[in-house]
Amino acid sequence: MLGALGGAALAVAVVFAAAAFGYLPQNESAVRGYLVAHPEILAVMMEKLQAQQDDSDDAARQAAVDRLGLKAFFDPNVAYVTGPEKAKITFVEFFDYNCPYCRASLPAVKKFYQQHKNEARFAFIEFPIKGPDSTFAARAAIAARRQPDKYIDFFFALMDEQEMATEPLVLGVAKKVGLDIPRLEADMKDPSVDRAIDASHNLAMRAKIDGTPAFIINGKMREGAIDDDILNQLTKS
Repeated sequence: MLGALGGAALAVAVVFAAAAFGYLPQNESAVRGYLVAHPEILAVMMEKLQAQQDDSDDAARQAAVDRLGLKAFFDPNVAYVTGPEKAKITFVEFFDYNCPYCRASLPAVKKFYQQHKNEARFAFIEFPIKGPDSTFAARAAIAARRQPDKYIDFFFALMDEQEMATEPLVLGVAKKVGLDIPRLEADMKDPSVDRAIDASHNLAMRAKIDGTPAFIINGKMREGAIDDDILNQLTKS
């Protein structure tokens, strides 16, 4: 209901703005008649307005990332960090294990990691925003950082699952990739795990990130799913 009201309010705003700039007749009945005769104009205008808002949001996020500096995203208290410290290529991802767009991005992310793991600096940041199951998965992954030779395998395997990342599935994947489960469960109880999640949410807020996945490639911010072409474009820009 709220979405419908919001859409209606936006439509009204668009119509009045169009009339004010002379794009529509000034008379109320003439405006109504014009829109009834040409309903497609409202859809086009709303699409353009939404695109302008998206561009504005993207610019705000980029400005926030620039202010924070890349060092903030490679903090080991927030991220699992790997790769050469002074690498020319940098890759940051905020993700949720139950995010379908994160899963859709996995093939490109995995391919990029495998191609550049020895020459790029990576920061993988658990950012659970989709409820308790996502939080449990994030806590398990953060605890898995204490078994660093297993973290990447765990990250890719869990993100590759098509089912909801519930507690049984998370622990099953952890066992499958060779994590020490008793150690993992003990490490998940450490207060530092919850502090890491709080820190990732705080960092996301400061960077104006409100969805997953969110990528920062060579300092360039992008929210939303990516593929090979988008990733290659970001690394070249």
